[in-house]
Amino acid sequence: MDNICKQKIRLLCEGVSVEKDIDKGRKSGAGPAGGSFFQLRDSTINLPLWPKFAQASKLKLVKDNNNWKIIENDELYCNLIKIPPPKFYSLKTKDGILMKKIALLHGKDCLATTIYQKCVYWKQNLQCKFCGIELSFRESDTILKKSPNQILEVLLKGLEEKRVKHVTLTTGTLQKREKEIQLYSEILEKLKSNVEIPIHIQLEPTKRKNLEKLASKGLDTIGIHIENFDENIRRRVCPGKYKSANIEMYKKSWNEAVEIFGEAQVSSYVIIGLGEDDESIIKGSEWLIRRGIIPFIVPIKPIIGTIFENYTPPFTDRTLNICHKVADLFREYGLSPFKNKAGCVRCGGCSPINEAIKYLK
Repeated sequence: MDNICKQKIRLLCEGVSVEKDIDKGRKSGAGPAGGSFFQLRDSTINLPLWPKFAQASKLKLVKDNNNWKIIENDELYCNLIKIPPPKFYSLKTKDGILMKKIALLHGKDCLATTIYQKCVYWKQNLQCKFCGIELSFRESDTILKKSPNQILEVLLKGLEEKRVKHVTLTTGTLQKREKEIQLYSEILEKLKSNVEIPIHIQLEPTKRKNLEKLASKGLDTIGIHIENFDENIRRRVCPGKYKSANIEMYKKSWNEAVEIFGEAQVSSYVIIGLGEDDESIIKGSEWLIRRGIIPFIVPIKPIIGTIFENYTPPFTDRTLNICHKVADLFREYGLSPFKNKAGCVRCGGCSPINEAIKYLK
């Protein structure tokens, strides 16, 4: 039996095939689309079910009464517990919008929403090639812009149901970057004046005054996502973000964010499987960890409808090797992602890095 870290990595990298009558969750959109959330022993996993690579997996998801199992070659690989959808999904806001179009439950207890569902890079044909942010809007699974009142309504219902413990806010990149800060600030102010709950946001490198403004509104954690440390790959895969900010701008924003929000409260997605070599990930992760920033290591999960929908994730062994080395760096520098207050790092469903720290010694 593989240890829990290798199990999670294998499931993320190989996905699972399913029987026709099993609900495969969100097909596409922003964030962790393409599957469903399960508990894998004491870990949360965003299990890939929709991507084409998953449909060909020899790992099979089976439901036996209320028990969920992964079967390989007719033998049990592991047991899972499905995280049920919250009851508020069927409710509507005061202005008549289904609450699941306003915000979704990510993992076991994170309420997440994209506050503005379009991105200027899509309009310029410069979008990140793995991104599905505009797909869910086109399919009417969400609305273009969520108001502070709408998000607060959903949050209050999630808290009443005891399903929510932290919040993630994201947005597509706007033409006027200061507008992003204003939208985030208005929502932060509304939520924090009504509820004591940790909140995470994500944005590209920005001015220190903007980080300070967000902190003054009560923001707890921030993700400034470079995606990949190889500049050639960033140019090819994330052309809009590449043109918008170079590596030095990321370093400046990361350092300033740590000064403002504190150690382990700043993070960056680092995607494995875009064509980079292992050393670029390990060296880049070490730079972040030394400065108190969490590299959130994620094997790519191709989303149906995106440019990269036919992409294949990295091999299990490669991902395991990278995560093992990055976990050693976390221990060497004494940085703990388990101290992170809100967002993707706290949820952990899309990354095996928390498990690597706990189980790979």
